[in-house]
Amino acid sequence: MSIKRSAEDYLVEWKDRSSRKPLILRGARQTGKTYLVEQFAKNHFRNLLKIDFEFDQEVKSVFRQKDPQTIISELSLFFDLPVIPGETLLFLDEIQSCPEAIHSLRYFYEKLSGLHVIAAGSLLDFVLRDFEYSMPVGRVEFLHLYPLSFSEFLLAVNARLHEFITNWTPPDQFSPVVHGKLTELMRTFIFTGGMPEAVASWIKQRDYVEVQRIQSAILSTMQHDFAKYGSRIQQDHLQKILQFIPGNIGNKVKYVHVDRDVRSTALKDAFHLLAMARVISLVFKTNANGVPLEAEKDRNFFKAIALDVGLVNRMCGLKLIRPEELMTVYEGGLAEQFVGQELLGSRPCFEEPALYYWAREAKNANAEVDYLVTHGSQVLPVELKAGKTGTLRSLHVFLHEKKSDFGVRLNMDTPSLGRFTAHVRLKKSSTEHEYTLLSLPLYLAGQLDRLLEHALDQPQ
Repeated sequence: MSIKRSAEDYLVEWKDRSSRKPLILRGARQTGKTYLVEQFAKNHFRNLLKIDFEFDQEVKSVFRQKDPQTIISELSLFFDLPVIPGETLLFLDEIQSCPEAIHSLRYFYEKLSGLHVIAAGSLLDFVLRDFEYSMPVGRVEFLHLYPLSFSEFLLAVNARLHEFITNWTPPDQFSPVVHGKLTELMRTFIFTGGMPEAVASWIKQRDYVEVQRIQSAILSTMQHDFAKYGSRIQQDHLQKILQFIPGNIGNKVKYVHVDRDVRSTALKDAFHLLAMARVISLVFKTNANGVPLEAEKDRNFFKAIALDVGLVNRMCGLKLIRPEELMTVYEGGLAEQFVGQELLGSRPCFEEPALYYWAREAKNANAEVDYLVTHGSQVLPVELKAGKTGTLRSLHVFLHEKKSDFGVRLNMDTPSLGRFTAHVRLKKSSTEHEYTLLSLPLYLAGQLDRLLEHALDQPQ
């Protein structure tokens, strides 16, 4: 069966846009870039001319030319396929293997803008970083692709529940029966993860052992790619970090905890190499005094999450666990991994990936908010809490310090929206702070931006 990706809706909008530019898909290996484009072409074009530069080595020389009309004429003859603007999609896959093709995208935009051109590749960020040709800045656009979100998983396994969660808004009633079913499906998703091959296998066979086999193969492929990142010593550092992350999600990275015998600068470089490969995402600390959060990012303080929660499970050797344990296994690491990748996956796919948190480190007054999101000009704290309860001390401290009155809690309870008064302890006294709390079950993390739109419009 086919799996519908939300990114296809963006591709349709791109197809019909008059200001369209050649599109480059960026994402980790095996997140479904090729499948997405092939399905898009099947549904919206008469012809697909696909070039895989890892296999179609002989056509690389065609892209040394600067005239796109000559390029497509030669490709049309070679592949015996008509190339007609508006009817043909030109798909340049594994484009990292042909830098000349990346360079040619500027000429397709300038001289043959009527032709739809999409490029994709693995480890593409490394090529773009070291690109020796003139990068077609301003003449291409990007689409960032992630593993399947829980919403996309739900669409494939229970379309009615998908329709429900994508249309539900606070403060509408939420059935405990529906909540239980969604919680159970989230439990399944946290085990299978969102890598398309693993999800497709589970939908077809319902065989968890086969899912684990696929996840192990994906992890092996990722580690095999380490040879492309740098020296043998760097590969060793990358391997240590990959082993370190699953048990330390949610914790500020301290290089000494990875390997006290390796220089911190070497490990820092290795973390950023893995982030460039999209194998991990870095969650940076920010002062959060306003938007954009990037403006006050501290590059020296960060946490890290992996590409996919199912792969984290595989690396840890975990089996299916009860939903109520999601917040306590590895001290909430699984929940923080799940929410982090849901927040990334719910961003507009043309935006650069970014995650942030807030922390205050002071003697006897530490506070840390798991994630920060923005809505318009507002910076909103997002706290994850075990089970259905849990104090919100850090969230309260953040709201008081930033003079804000709206926070978000993600836990295992049914959703709610209410007004509360927090007692915030200061150095030598305490004060009260009134605020609105939007409380959501973990499985609605990917719906957060849409739900904030409704919650913030509610009368206080």
